[in-house]
Amino acid sequence: MSNPITLQVNGETRNCLPETSLPDLLQQLGFNPRLVAVEYNGEILHRQFWSETRIQQGDRIEVVTIVGGG
Repeated sequence: MSNPITLQVNGETRNCLPETSLPDLLQQLGFNPRLVAVEYNGEILHRQFWSETRIQQGDRIEVVTIVGGG
């Protein structure tokens, strides 16, 4: 079994398995992937690239939740 890697999510240190896909990581962290925007290592990551994005040691991810209202 692979050793966990360390990354930053919204400024907090987190661990996950190497090569975890971004959508899987979001679900593991309790986010609804349909209701968030993601900045991956300083760049806004378009949703079409999420499934091919694999988490690597030291990645920095910012997740912004979309909130409805009016």
